[in-house]
Amino acid sequence: MWNSSAAGSQYIGKEVSGVVDEEYSTRVIDGRSLAKKVEEEVKKDVEALKAEKGITPGLATILVGEDPASKMYVRLKHKACERIGIHAEDHDLPATTSQEELIAHIQQLNLRNDIHGILLQLPLPRHLNEKEAMLAIDPRKDADGFHPYNMGNLLIGNEGLVPCTPKGVIRAMEEHGVQIQGKHAVVVGHSNVVGKPMAAMLINRNATVSVCHVFTQNLEQYTLDADILVVGTGVKHLIKADMVKEGVVVFDVGITEENGKVYGDVDFENVIKKASLITPVPGGVGPMTISILMQHVLMAAKDSSE
Repeated sequence: MWNSSAAGSQYIGKEVSGVVDEEYSTRVIDGRSLAKKVEEEVKKDVEALKAEKGITPGLATILVGEDPASKMYVRLKHKACERIGIHAEDHDLPATTSQEELIAHIQQLNLRNDIHGILLQLPLPRHLNEKEAMLAIDPRKDADGFHPYNMGNLLIGNEGLVPCTPKGVIRAMEEHGVQIQGKHAVVVGHSNVVGKPMAAMLINRNATVSVCHVFTQNLEQYTLDADILVVGTGVKHLIKADMVKEGVVVFDVGITEENGKVYGDVDFENVIKKASLITPVPGGVGPMTISILMQHVLMAAKDSSE
């Protein structure tokens, strides 16, 4: 299944499942180059914040336990911080950490003026309550954008600290001049991390939005009518070429790994022949997610100085 906190960044360097014919190459959204552009923007603003106000943005990542994938995700985020000039701290807690100990640790970070963003790496060990832990994070330091306060603001059109992956998708649409207003956008998957906030962001931009999920009947009825299609289910090649119309814009947020190869939720090799724009897996949405996280830490640092 797709991991909300990394969105494919763990697959950098893995073999891609599809090959892009040269005639279709202009249709591919290069998430890595766009992420680099966002990072350069953030780096410039970080340097200005340091020079003008003496503030270095700080990110604290909390990792409970020894999950290898989670460790890798945290490393990728810290490498991005290093490139940009953001101070990053590891807070590694043992797998035996109690709920009370985790909450107390989060509250300590809430009180620190030099930490502007807090990221709780998910999933947590099974004995811990993720929702309660997320609620303990100061909404002003909610780098992932998952806190109900920030989600609520998103629903009324105040997009501050919002989930990073859908925000990255919106940024990619803006960069490629994708018209959202008045278009039919179909979101497949209704998770709190991607599907629901993605739908809200599209509605905020006056799209007509359909949200589909595992209980949706006749999925192709919706996808065939989509001008914009965002898919995040973790089901390999769920979306086939006969399920989309010519000219559709496709964002593939899902990831499946099989035999050393990585696949998205969209049958990339065939859907690209009909799409006007499409993200590959890997190298599409994933890199954007981490760059938006960096942007959030900067935003929180700026807000703390006002």
